[in-house]
Amino acid sequence: MSEKADLLDLMLGLRARREPYALATVIETEGSTSARPGAKALIGGQGAVLSGWVGGGCAESTVRQAALDALRDGEPRVIDLDLDDEVLGTGMPCGGTMRVYVEPVLPRPALWVLGHGRVAECLCRFAATLGFRVIVHDAPPPDPAKYPDASEIIGDDDLYERLAPTAEDAVVIATQHKGDHVSAVRALRSPARYIALIASRKRAGLVREFLLEEGFGEAELARLRAPAGLDLGARTPEEIALSVVAEMVMLRRGGTGGPIRPPPEGGRAAAAARRTEPAKAGEPAEAAP
Repeated sequence: MSEKADLLDLMLGLRARREPYALATVIETEGSTSARPGAKALIGGQGAVLSGWVGGGCAESTVRQAALDALRDGEPRVIDLDLDDEVLGTGMPCGGTMRVYVEPVLPRPALWVLGHGRVAECLCRFAATLGFRVIVHDAPPPDPAKYPDASEIIGDDDLYERLAPTAEDAVVIATQHKGDHVSAVRALRSPARYIALIASRKRAGLVREFLLEEGFGEAELARLRAPAGLDLGARTPEEIALSVVAEMVMLRRGGTGGPIRPPPEGGRAAAAARRTEPAKAGEPAEAAP
């Protein structure tokens, strides 16, 4: 029980620090093996065994490599270890075989919502429903009652020094022009997967010009999605937030943003007609020039 408790404590600590890890569990053995079913090992993001044991020598090396592969693609796998084949197996002629289940555990991606207003509130609610850890960042501090799904609220950081997204995180700037150029600089200097600005096309152009003057190149500016969101014909704050969250999911999952089933010809014509209308997706009324 002590060993299992230590393993659990270590897993909880990694989770709190948002560090990835993999859990390897022996699920089947046959013949002579050094580990028994149920044996576990915790493997860190760099491939080191942090705790536990599922076999020594090349068996451990094979499991560690499988853990790294699982952390890379996010998919669990079952590996078969032949402990009786020096050439083609694990290099340890123990006389048996073993199957190990390797499960990657990745930290929840975070959404950093910069700003306030109805769009920001909807972003918080939608993203939390999809499993994102939502951090709301605004000054003065926003009313927590308006962001019941937020994991954290930051309200004392005018210069965005606490904005620290990881490579799997998303940043949405919804400051309604207040400091959006400053927060965009900080966001683009981070490894965030998704960076978006909710603004009119005119305001987005002004922010891009500022970023160019700050020394950002075209390749770096291409990371900034401005105006934000997919073209859903969005008009209301709720629809705008939906279009932004949909774009986040599209990039996270490798989607195209197109329809799963092609629309009929009439649907295409209607969609084309809507695109000629003045309203633009991702442009809330309060952000219009």
